[in-house]
Amino acid sequence: MPGTARHDRDMAIQAKKNLPKTTDPIEKLRLQCLARGSAGIKGLGRVFRIMDDDRNRTLDFKEFLKGLNDYAVMMDKEEAQELFSIFDKDGSGTIDFDEFLETLRPPMSNARKEVIMQAFRKFDKTGDGVVTIEDLQGVYNAKHHPKYQNGEWTEDQVFRAFLDNFDSPYEKDGKVTTEEFLNYYAGVSASIDTDVYFIIMMRNAWKF
Repeated sequence: MPGTARHDRDMAIQAKKNLPKTTDPIEKLRLQCLARGSAGIKGLGRVFRIMDDDRNRTLDFKEFLKGLNDYAVMMDKEEAQELFSIFDKDGSGTIDFDEFLETLRPPMSNARKEVIMQAFRKFDKTGDGVVTIEDLQGVYNAKHHPKYQNGEWTEDQVFRAFLDNFDSPYEKDGKVTTEEFLNYYAGVSASIDTDVYFIIMMRNAWKF
């Protein structure tokens, strides 16, 4: 149901290939995230959220630098400073990390964003903006999973493995927010050229 492994692989290869050619600091960070697959940008978002101790959704330069290091982003301090300055538009010394992640996402047309949100709304049975195992019980049939059929996994384990597709590889909490879902599919979207093909893929995957 999520982006196919082949898309993920193609995108990661493409991102690694383009990395040495780019001088733009935003593009450089975006490509380093996409080189990890569709969940790359979302993973960086998770690292920053963990560091945001006071939950004010902003980061100062020290936190920003630590987040990049924790996520093993290859970037020297000068480049990181340049990147930080681009986002610190008002010169306050802090950046809004929702805005930061939005800019980092590969650009998507409104048609793509709308179909992603349609899928999320189908997924989010309880309508609270967070998808959990409870939501999945209404939309995803675990009984077709080979590991459920051979008795290796319970239904809950199948659901959890499915949610892990969207969760950050470093901080899995079994919950998927709207932002994580968008970040994940922005990664998938980067590997698909046309809106028409992307929309068909989403409709087939989510059956709507």
